[in-house]
Amino acid sequence: MTLPTYPVREPDPGVRRQVLAESAAQMVVSFRFETGAKGKLHSHPHVQSTYVAKGRFEFYRDGQSYQLSAGDSLVIPSGIEHGCICLEQGELIDCFSPRRDDFL
Repeated sequence: MTLPTYPVREPDPGVRRQVLAESAAQMVVSFRFETGAKGKLHSHPHVQSTYVAKGRFEFYRDGQSYQLSAGDSLVIPSGIEHGCICLEQGELIDCFSPRRDDFL
């Protein structure tokens, strides 16, 4: 059995995104950030969880700021404005429910 592979995309300067796995109900995505790169403030109807695989990030969620490092995680409810800035080069592993069709 061969698993599908997905292309690496660059949605913002210094940010690389790659879908790792997906189904209609859920999607797992890797985001690799260079130091200083930003995930712009945005919102979407998907529930999102993010896990810091490496590096350090300042996250903004619904007007509050959170400092996250390797091993930390955060859940972002549907419709909540959020974004981040990478303080130290790193990688986030995000899960979205349902799948982000716009990432395919």
